[in-house]
Amino acid sequence: MSEVVNAVRAAMPGVRADLEALVKIPAIAFEGFDHEPVRQGADAVQRLLEEAGAAEVRQLSHGAGQPSVYAHFPAPAGQPTVLLYAHQDVQPVGDLSLWEQDDPFTVVEKDGRLYGRGVADDKAGVMAHLAALRAFGGKPPVGVKLLIEGEEEFGSPTLEGLLREHAELLSADVVVIADSTNWRTEVPALTTTLRGVINVYVEVAVLGGAVHSGIFGGPVPDALTALARLVATMHDEDGNVAVAGLVDGKGSALDYDEAALRHEAGMLPGTEFIGTGRLTERLWSKPTATVLGIDAPGAAEAANALQPKARAKVSFRLAPGDSGENAVKSVREHFEANAPWGAKVTVTAEGGVGDPCAVDTTGPAYDAARAAFAEAWDGTEPVEIGIGGSIPMIATFQELFPSAEILVTGVEDQYSNPHGPNESLDIAMFERVCVGEALLLEKLAR
Repeated sequence: MSEVVNAVRAAMPGVRADLEALVKIPAIAFEGFDHEPVRQGADAVQRLLEEAGAAEVRQLSHGAGQPSVYAHFPAPAGQPTVLLYAHQDVQPVGDLSLWEQDDPFTVVEKDGRLYGRGVADDKAGVMAHLAALRAFGGKPPVGVKLLIEGEEEFGSPTLEGLLREHAELLSADVVVIADSTNWRTEVPALTTTLRGVINVYVEVAVLGGAVHSGIFGGPVPDALTALARLVATMHDEDGNVAVAGLVDGKGSALDYDEAALRHEAGMLPGTEFIGTGRLTERLWSKPTATVLGIDAPGAAEAANALQPKARAKVSFRLAPGDSGENAVKSVREHFEANAPWGAKVTVTAEGGVGDPCAVDTTGPAYDAARAAFAEAWDGTEPVEIGIGGSIPMIATFQELFPSAEILVTGVEDQYSNPHGPNESLDIAMFERVCVGEALLLEKLAR
């Protein structure tokens, strides 16, 4: 067993203690939440990096955005520089009654897993980077820069501006983004495609104001029924997205076990999958259309009236090869062309768009990563996977650093449940992630 592997394993008790301490900080960057914990989280990460021996550590922000932490471990002569990315902010906890622990921000261990908000997404990514640095006593064999973001879960509204403002400071030969998943706890993965995302509001108007449903109902339409008919046109009878112009991407050779996906998603008995093609195609390389919410009177207090207007928020995940700009145009044209009963339809994009991306998997960094992860997983070769979710800033990294190899690695697994209740991290797999990253830095040295 190599010295690096032994060093990582020796460091794991401290890594876990620091992970649990970070989880205690409820760093939620969403509007309406106290943002002081986000700043406290940045301060905590800064202290950890200073203790790890970084030559430079400071906080960066762009505009009114939350702070990111930057650190630099200079490269030995002739060695490349690696930029390590993760984020320390987390999702809100949601309905506390759905958690099996009293406090989601206090880590609980059960059956070989750690439970708590952010323990996997993405504070484990932060600590995987620190574990690798600690394995080398703060003197890695290659140059290392770190960027630990503070508003990723809120959509990274200022990250692109920060990257552009500090492009020279952050430049690197290899970028490692530790914010994805592994295929299984026992099978490592490199994420090579990610879907993009757009959110739109679609409003349907049919009347100047609410009117009596008995006196006018029959010939006069109501906006809620019109909206229901309109959003129903987003899918065909099989559940495939039926918006002309959206791109279908290239499928993967891997496939998902149906029973496993049902269990992991919590599908109720009798519920059918939607769409056609392999499950991995539907998860990774085809577009999706999802109604996130509807503005309408609540059922209990609704009057017997025809509603004049109704609005839905709809999210579209975009296949690799598409673009946010094309998707917004296609979605707007689809809704306007399918307006029921002559209803007035207005489509408004919410915020920015996230482009999908595909990562080039050729090059020495990928060769080093495959070898490192295979060693960390006791000979099990990593597989290449897609992710149905989105990390829009990867496209920005690709634009700003066109010569850099970009690796998207995983700290989660199929049972981590990021963003949901009872988020968790497999302890044994987390150690392998830390070992794999340390070995990667070692193998990148020339």
